[in-house]
Amino acid sequence: MSQVKKLLRELIALPSVNPAFLPANDPRGGEQRIADFLAATAGCNGLEVEFQEVFPERANVLARLIPSGRTRQRILLAPHLDTVGGESPAMFRPREKPGRLYGRGACDTKGSVAAMMVAVVELARSSGRPKQTEIVFAGLADEENGQGGSRALVAKGFKADLAIVGEPTLLQAVTAHKGDLWLQLETRGRAAHGSRPDLGRNAVHEMARIVDWLETTYAAALRQRRHPLLGHPTVSVGAIAGGTQPNIVPDRCRISIDRRTIPGETEASVRREIKSLLHSHAVKAELLNIRNGPCPALETELKLPLVRGFLASIGQRRAVGAHYFCDAAVLAQGGIPSVVFGPGDIAQAHTADEWISLRQLEQGSRMLLQFLKSLP
Repeated sequence: MSQVKKLLRELIALPSVNPAFLPANDPRGGEQRIADFLAATAGCNGLEVEFQEVFPERANVLARLIPSGRTRQRILLAPHLDTVGGESPAMFRPREKPGRLYGRGACDTKGSVAAMMVAVVELARSSGRPKQTEIVFAGLADEENGQGGSRALVAKGFKADLAIVGEPTLLQAVTAHKGDLWLQLETRGRAAHGSRPDLGRNAVHEMARIVDWLETTYAAALRQRRHPLLGHPTVSVGAIAGGTQPNIVPDRCRISIDRRTIPGETEASVRREIKSLLHSHAVKAELLNIRNGPCPALETELKLPLVRGFLASIGQRRAVGAHYFCDAAVLAQGGIPSVVFGPGDIAQAHTADEWISLRQLEQGSRMLLQFLKSLP
């Protein structure tokens, strides 16, 4: 069995579900057991290891390969350690079928964790170790919820000349991805007995009109904007709640909105647009932000030498974009030029039968090793 497949099987067998998706004290929750395992793996292979606390008992794990000479640049390999949840215990047991390895996190992103860690370990053992480039593997916590790991890394002043962020990209280097803004709107009405609705003001009805405008008028306006890699921004109403029982006219209703942004759009500009839409229809609603931190779009300059060098190393000639949001934008906002790269298909992420192509897993680790060996 190859080292990268063996490592991925071991990682899948260590549940690291983001606690945001589990009841309190669920034994499957948190990244610490996988961080400890990776720290031991890295330490046994001569890498310098440190933990960086993100939340109590949840840490980033950093493993450094120090160059033999003076450090002139730093490359960051940054997959995340947490996964979404899963009801079936079988999801946390690695299962292999021809050409595929199944299990929670197989592609999102324990496949990238394994590919990156094996590439760094093999580089440490080889004669092609860079003389002037420091390589840092950073297993990040909390990407699936609030990106606490990448935000903590940036907040502590970590710097690098290029970050390769591990996500399932089918082994393409993604240089742009959409931002993600979560908003809530709340309408207020006036309660009344269900037999006399004329005496009340129905907050659910008011919100139904707003949902229609968002999904039609506003969505159509967004389709007129285009980004060459990301297409147009989107809006989606993902949840609605209002009222208490059938015989009471509801006096309150709330919706949750997912607004995917493209480069050039900001939280402030999106809020202005939605407020303008409400004003144009003479409707009052309170607008709330339910994200803990900003989630901007990513657009990395292709002319940067290390970005250009990485694309050339993996044989990629054109830029590629992605519709999802990930840690890359957080790192880029912190001053670290970032690309997204890893084995696996995002279509398999978060699914009940999550899997990764073993061919891609092996190839991805080789591609990363080839790039790292090309560095001075």
